[in-house]
Amino acid sequence: MSIVNPQPLWQPDPQRIARAQVTQFQAWAAENHGAPAEGGYAALHRWSVDELETFWTAVTEWFDVRFSTPYARVLGDRSMPGAQWFPGSTLNYAEHALRAAATRADEPALLHVDESHEPRPVTWSELRRQVGSLAAELRALGVQPGDRVSGYLPNVPQAVVALLATAAVGGVWTSCAPDFGARSVLDRFQQVEPVVLFTVDGYRYGGKEHDRRETVAELRRELPTLRAVVHIPILGTEAPEGALEWSALTAADVEPVFEQVPFDHPLWVLYSSGTTGLPKAIVQSQGGILVEHLKQLGLHCDLGPEDRFFWYTSTGWMMWNFLVSGLLTGTTIVLYDGSPGYPDTGAQWRIAERTGATLYGTSAAYVMACRKADVHPARDFDLSKVQCVATTGSPLPPDGFRWLHDEVRDDLWIASVSGGTDVCSCFAGAVPTLPVHVGELQAAGLGTDLQSWDPSGKPLIDEVGELVVTNPMPSMPIHFWNDPDGSRYHDSYFDTYPGVWRHGDWITITSRGSVVIHGRSDSTLNRQGVRMGSADIYEAVERLPEIKESLVIGIEQADGGYWMPLFVHLVPGASLDEALLKRIKQTIREQLSPRHVPDEVIEVPGVPHTLTGKRIEVPVKRLLQGTPLDKAVNPGSIDNLDLLHFYEELARKRA
Repeated sequence: MSIVNPQPLWQPDPQRIARAQVTQFQAWAAENHGAPAEGGYAALHRWSVDELETFWTAVTEWFDVRFSTPYARVLGDRSMPGAQWFPGSTLNYAEHALRAAATRADEPALLHVDESHEPRPVTWSELRRQVGSLAAELRALGVQPGDRVSGYLPNVPQAVVALLATAAVGGVWTSCAPDFGARSVLDRFQQVEPVVLFTVDGYRYGGKEHDRRETVAELRRELPTLRAVVHIPILGTEAPEGALEWSALTAADVEPVFEQVPFDHPLWVLYSSGTTGLPKAIVQSQGGILVEHLKQLGLHCDLGPEDRFFWYTSTGWMMWNFLVSGLLTGTTIVLYDGSPGYPDTGAQWRIAERTGATLYGTSAAYVMACRKADVHPARDFDLSKVQCVATTGSPLPPDGFRWLHDEVRDDLWIASVSGGTDVCSCFAGAVPTLPVHVGELQAAGLGTDLQSWDPSGKPLIDEVGELVVTNPMPSMPIHFWNDPDGSRYHDSYFDTYPGVWRHGDWITITSRGSVVIHGRSDSTLNRQGVRMGSADIYEAVERLPEIKESLVIGIEQADGGYWMPLFVHLVPGASLDEALLKRIKQTIREQLSPRHVPDEVIEVPGVPHTLTGKRIEVPVKRLLQGTPLDKAVNPGSIDNLDLLHFYEELARKRA
């Protein structure tokens, strides 16, 4: 790949570079820990991966991480998987998230916004009080360290309180958004066997109310481990029989008690997409998330007490957990519960304006939708406080960079970032002191030895390769739930290059250190930043009697769009008429979520398989992206090679 953008789109001015936290951190680390004083970010990054233990020591000191029991050393074991961080130490994530209450009691910790777009504040002292009250009630319910606590909740303050109270008692949080159908939720929660479920009666989205009481009743029936259900009446209904009232559990005025847990004690469970069966239940640690998020939000996003941090997300996506961690830096976080484009496409810009957001994060798909809808953010909204617009979920196309630059502000820091649910953080993205080039992420993150490798494990520069990370990160999973021998964890990331994390993205690392992401190198579906698997879709669709088999593929488009066709092989005598089309879409919408509904349903003569009977998704994806048949697939591994000609022909027609 040749570098086509020699001139940066944006360059931080000297004042911005001087006041950035990462600049101050580098000077301090040079004085106290032997970091390079000269050479800017590139030198600091090199030091952070070469001197990994010293770097993470410096991070914990700079951010004043409170270890109630000191650590013996930074890394007990460096091997992946299985690296042991800060062994012997104890701490509590929620204690750090609520620290700002001591000095900023009456300032907003949370700004809650619904589709009326009027922000409602929750102060630091009120947040701390509610967490204290709820944590005491969880203990009274018998919740012990390590017990799972689940939330079927929208992006509302109650979800943040429930997460922090769970962490305060040493419980393990896990959540799904209420637009998930019962089957999708149960596929996740049944694996981890929660003892408490926080739930709403419904939610509001796109100007409509969506009643979820029947789904909640099904969750209660199908989760036998529940000892308590807590009702949050978003739509104002009465608590169902046997459920506890949220208001009663958060009424007391008690100081939170923070259970001091080992550094690698589980904090939460996030879920992969479930491409091949049940979603992977990914467990990350209290300490690992604490230090990784302090680094990412404090040094990379440059957030502090003066900032307001808004990211459009739902509780079913890791970006919600990342947003909540904004509290670690004393930042006010903005919780938007509603449609990204209601009442019009410009909705998120209006929220950024009304909340005074300084860092506003969204999906690349939303930016491109605004561009297509002829939205003019700077003309229609006062965005003078917005310092940075960040995007994730999929790579931001070059046109998206130019549109933000032209339509928001020419002095706008644009941070396209890329990471994963698997680490609940970024591998590459925002650096406040570096230039921004069109179509590129600024640099790899500190402490992250990000490389692009060819199939033999040779590092590549200015060429497309596999995204790998060659040293451990504190927020890498401590394990997967129900994976006693660690084989599923190992096979997910470490089976291609032993001892090296392979993420499943195609990337280019340029000779100037920036990063270009080219989309998934596997078959994970990724719509609006929400990764999902094909298995859920197959299960739902193939219950319909007319459908013999199906195949779903997600393809990143050159214009930043995302095409997700569903291919259906019908039983003899069935036809893909309007009625069947409608039932397919309705089934997916109701049983899974509106996000799973395909862009097109296409009838095919058959679905190709491997010789062991597995549907082949990656080769079909490659064919649809224009890869020649002989390069897209090993013909000896396919049960019926003739079937692939259909997909090959379709790609030709679309091109």
